[in-house]
Amino acid sequence: MQTLQGIAVSPGVAIGKALVLHSEDFFSVPEQHIAESEVAKEIVRFEEALTYTRAALLAVRKKIADDLGHEHSDIFSAHLLILEDRTLIEDVISQIKKESAVAEYAFSVVLQRYFKAFAHVDDEYLRERVSDIKDVGRRILHSLLGREQDALDHLKEHVIVISHDLSPSETAMMDREHVIAFATDIGGPTSHTAIMARSMEIPAVVGLDHVSTAVVTGAIVVIDGNRGLAIVHPDQATIERCTQEEKRYVEFISELDKLRTLPAETLDGHRVQLLANIEFPAEIPSVLSHGAEGIGLYRTEYFYLNRSDLPTEEEQFGAYREVAERLTPNPVVIRTLDLGGDKFLSSLELPKEMNPFMGWRAIRFCLARTDIFKTQLRAILRASVHGKLKLMYPMISNVSELKQANGLLEEAKMELKREHLPFDDSLDIGAMIEIPSAALITDVLAREVDFFSVGTNDLIQYSLAVDRVNAKIAYLYEPTHPAILRLIKLIVTNAKKAKIWVSVCGEMGGDPAMALLLVGLGIDQLSMGPFALPKVKKVIRLVTMKQAKDMAKRALHFMTGEEIRKFSETKLRSLTPDLLTT
Repeated sequence: MQTLQGIAVSPGVAIGKALVLHSEDFFSVPEQHIAESEVAKEIVRFEEALTYTRAALLAVRKKIADDLGHEHSDIFSAHLLILEDRTLIEDVISQIKKESAVAEYAFSVVLQRYFKAFAHVDDEYLRERVSDIKDVGRRILHSLLGREQDALDHLKEHVIVISHDLSPSETAMMDREHVIAFATDIGGPTSHTAIMARSMEIPAVVGLDHVSTAVVTGAIVVIDGNRGLAIVHPDQATIERCTQEEKRYVEFISELDKLRTLPAETLDGHRVQLLANIEFPAEIPSVLSHGAEGIGLYRTEYFYLNRSDLPTEEEQFGAYREVAERLTPNPVVIRTLDLGGDKFLSSLELPKEMNPFMGWRAIRFCLARTDIFKTQLRAILRASVHGKLKLMYPMISNVSELKQANGLLEEAKMELKREHLPFDDSLDIGAMIEIPSAALITDVLAREVDFFSVGTNDLIQYSLAVDRVNAKIAYLYEPTHPAILRLIKLIVTNAKKAKIWVSVCGEMGGDPAMALLLVGLGIDQLSMGPFALPKVKKVIRLVTMKQAKDMAKRALHFMTGEEIRKFSETKLRSLTPDLLTT
């Protein structure tokens, strides 16, 4: 038995036979040469493969649009653009001519060159997009080699798909009746594949390093999408334990689903709004199916990544309008650009920084590049008449930044008025409180906005001087640190005095034990990943507001984060022990 630790991207537990997909076809094409007189014929064969692949991708896009919606099928627009990339096409044709090589070998040589170049790119999101190129490349190669393309859409038994990587089209074309889970060597939670797995609601774990070589087709594996584990060749005791966990998880989710249409309301009638965080419109079906009352954080920077140009105002307007219309009459809080830190816009060639999380990012970047910022503000304003949009600025550290941002917003409004373009002039404006300096002056900041949204991920990082992605000091990243609770209490107190509402949109809000503390501290809204919503709703409906307040009051008197965590988990266990084991 072998247990591999990866990244959980879609919850649930599955046990079954493995179906191991392709190794990298690009590295196993044998070298083969042709007579010079056959070169022209080989170029035609390559061009025919491009045409065939384009037709196949258009068919895939249509099927996915019909089955899953346009938000998923739009992923393949980028794939189709790759097929029209003249640089790539000319490189392959040149390789065929220069080496008198068969098309498939020339194509694999060129692709390997591309992959080698991408391997040295620092931009995480560009590296992730290599999977798009591989997806298209594999399809072209299969066409040239006469291989069947979609091996996952006509399965005869339940399988767990194991692969080095899974392309978005492979994920989308999976036979949803027979693919019960998947696991990959590489990948992250923000990849298209991860997003689609969550939408399909099947257990998935990525970033397992070498699961595709540790497993053979037909082997029994366990995929634990709650803990991020893949268990290869489990023993009988493990199978029995995981079978019980799988059964318990299904029953638990079924019970939680009964709460979907019920309000997040304490036993004594105090209402808490539960909203969802999203990065892509593709997540909206999951938002709706899990009973969110709106979107509390729409991260817009991902709209700017994975491209060589800047999105136009019309592109952004269309995207924001779609989200606004699909969530109407519920609210959608759009966070303006939060580029920098671990998210970089490749087309701008931003200089490297020693400490990017504290550098030229978020609102600082937007106030320096007002051309980019104003385009986004105009798009958000125009979309505001199509739903209940709200806008908030990230990484505010002082009142000057807030006034400058609001000044640019007013300029955008004046421009739209002159152009006779409609917008909601009463659009709520908020500030994200994620820097200690902002938390300490929330009494002043409250005069400039309609609401606060506490970004606990960064507030913890900056307050405790702990890089949240550094494994060596991960133990110091404590959401329950007394300083964090005291800062949140201060933010809430100042917000209430100013008669504005306050939400939490960081990971703390999706932790049922922490959610109780936040409600007790006076937070009005909690925004989280869609899957966390039913769990948080359940725990809120099990307490009175007085109990939540008493719990928060007591927690504020503990001296360590460990004490607060144990106290919170003990309270949660007394209410509903299942929430600590699923």
